[in-house]
Amino acid sequence: MLKGYRILGFRLKNRAGEIDILARRGRVLAVVEVKRRATLGAALSALTPRQTARLVAAAQQVAHGRKALQSLDIRLDIVALAPGRFPRHRRGVGS
Repeated sequence: MLKGYRILGFRLKNRAGEIDILARRGRVLAVVEVKRRATLGAALSALTPRQTARLVAAAQQVAHGRKALQSLDIRLDIVALAPGRFPRHRRGVGS
């Protein structure tokens, strides 16, 4: 929220999968996957191509069901968490 995003939902489940955080900023619908690992590097590299495809499909299903979201650009982000470190937000992963 401090970066100008409006949070639309947490842990949204549908047939395609689960979205940890769904947020909107301008014309972007951000699908945010949260990964916690022993190191930030491990967390940032934990998103597989299969998970990427599943998350995009889940976002498309959510957007399809909400008229206000249908024209937005879908972007996949990751928030990496590791003990003793500040969270790291990386935009546009898997694209």
